[in-house]
Amino acid sequence: MMNIATYPKGSRVVLQGNEAIARGALEAGVQFCAGYPGTPSTEIIGTLAAVAKDADIHVEWSINEKVATEVAGAAAFAGLRSLAAMKNAGLYVAVDYLLHLNLSTLGDRRGGLVIVVCDDPQAHSSGDETDTRWIAKMADVPLLEPSNIQEAKDMVIWAFELSEKLGCYSFVRSYTRLSHSRSSIILGNIPKRKRKAMFDTSKCYSPYIATPKHAALHEQLTKVQEIFESSPFNSYTGPEQPELLIICSGNGESCSVDAIDILNLTELVGVLKLGTLWPFPKELVKKHLTRAGKILVVEEVDPFVEIHVKEAAADLSAVGKPPEIYGKGSGHMDSYGEVTPDAVIEALSRIFKLEYQARDSNYEQKAQDAKGLVIGRGAIWCAGCPHRASFFALSDAIKRDRRQGMVIGDIGCYVLDVFPYGTHRTNVLHCMGSGAGQACGFGELGRFGFEQPVIGICGDATFFHASVPALMNAVHNKANMTLLILDNSTTAMTGFQPHPGTEHTATRDAATVIDTEALCRTLGCRVEVRDPFDIKETSATLRELMRDENGVKVLILRRKCELVRMRQEQTYPYKIWVDHEKCKGDKCGYCYKVFQCPGISWDKESDKAQLQAAVCVGCGVCADICPTRAIIKEDIG
Repeated sequence: MMNIATYPKGSRVVLQGNEAIARGALEAGVQFCAGYPGTPSTEIIGTLAAVAKDADIHVEWSINEKVATEVAGAAAFAGLRSLAAMKNAGLYVAVDYLLHLNLSTLGDRRGGLVIVVCDDPQAHSSGDETDTRWIAKMADVPLLEPSNIQEAKDMVIWAFELSEKLGCYSFVRSYTRLSHSRSSIILGNIPKRKRKAMFDTSKCYSPYIATPKHAALHEQLTKVQEIFESSPFNSYTGPEQPELLIICSGNGESCSVDAIDILNLTELVGVLKLGTLWPFPKELVKKHLTRAGKILVVEEVDPFVEIHVKEAAADLSAVGKPPEIYGKGSGHMDSYGEVTPDAVIEALSRIFKLEYQARDSNYEQKAQDAKGLVIGRGAIWCAGCPHRASFFALSDAIKRDRRQGMVIGDIGCYVLDVFPYGTHRTNVLHCMGSGAGQACGFGELGRFGFEQPVIGICGDATFFHASVPALMNAVHNKANMTLLILDNSTTAMTGFQPHPGTEHTATRDAATVIDTEALCRTLGCRVEVRDPFDIKETSATLRELMRDENGVKVLILRRKCELVRMRQEQTYPYKIWVDHEKCKGDKCGYCYKVFQCPGISWDKESDKAQLQAAVCVGCGVCADICPTRAIIKEDIG
């Protein structure tokens, strides 16, 4: 991560969207930051952690998003400006606290509290593409959505000021294309003055009694709306009386501007960009609705803006003919996926009855012709990844057990099991913690004739995030299940962040390590620990645990993520080579067809397995599973 704190006011710097959000927090005088890693939000806390000591601020990776918002909320109550960052899925973990914090206010001595949520339209790195803007409306708190990276930085500063002025937290919604793109922006000043944390114990802040506090919250929202009606983050560009007005937010602005330019419609189409989405600046929108007879709404993912534009247009029907409104409701824009310039071009072409093809007419044929030149690169576990060995052993154990054992997956690198290059052993997969939770449910079905062995899966980070309550529930309710904890000593999927089972905090300070094995034993589970690279022993242990129908069993498969191990040790465990005399080539193909390690391929000329020297990490598992013992591993002396 780059040190964003070193650049003085006025510097023009190229920053990633998440880095700009972090810089905005520093310029706002943030002192307390917390989050849980989740793409596309991870770099916000990662960037702040890298400068925490220089900037004299507290930055942490919390155990989950709910705790992150709670600790940040506590700092705000004590008078410090604080920030919590998470991805869309994480917000739903935190929402219980947030839907009560809105009613209590942040107190009289408050520091501003900003919740940054990064949505993932197109689900590039998520199991869903949910639109979190509805949560801000549900909570009756301000929602801002930047359209570019300069705004991302500046909006965070304004969101803190808004939060302190009004006594409620503010949402800033980012999204994948903003968080993970880069742009040149101008930086502001980072204040040096620090506040002292203190809480006035003569006061009590709670959501009780809810109804009058709910009414007060609505009154507060009216004040926010007045501010939003004249916000500098809402702007119009285009002709005074356009034939069509585009109302957009977020990524919709740049896509709309590109589409207008490509179609040469600059004299006919205007753009109203909204950065303040809730409370909706209704009067501002009504004023602009009178500019044109046709409106196109461009946004990601749900018709959030569109619904409120239609409400504003309905108010105008009493004084004249309301404009025609195009968007998701009319079928001109999709209610899923990302907004792209092509999508806006297509919508404008339909409205203006233009003949336009977004790409070369021969594009599809050219793409097909080039397909054979591109090597397929599906999502796959890294060479030497312990998860490949874990799932290989798991598959072997279930086959040998012969009782149709079922596997309930979870969220982590092990989610790749359901992808084309996985073992396809996972039967059910949903969200963080559901590997243990759903396994508990299946494990309680014995009285209804359910006899299949149940294996739940989670990683070490996910275990702490959301699996422990489910494991307690399983023990308490006498579920018959095995929980497989794939312990690779890091939060690998999002970039090797620490968790309570590791030795360091987000700022690399020494941390107290929570012992997963001891915790499970304390809960009353039978616990075994194995090395997943010892496939034979792992498979045998799994079979033994599946046959043990006495309550909850835990098998911890412990081996460091290979990328972490390689960074630390800078060496290979073994020298690996293929004995061509023993290798049966494509007649067998066990190592590259079944085990599917990217460090091994088939050499067409020799019809033998071939090691890829640039990829193989020398873990030696392929040698252990080779049926003909054609792969040799030798100790490196």
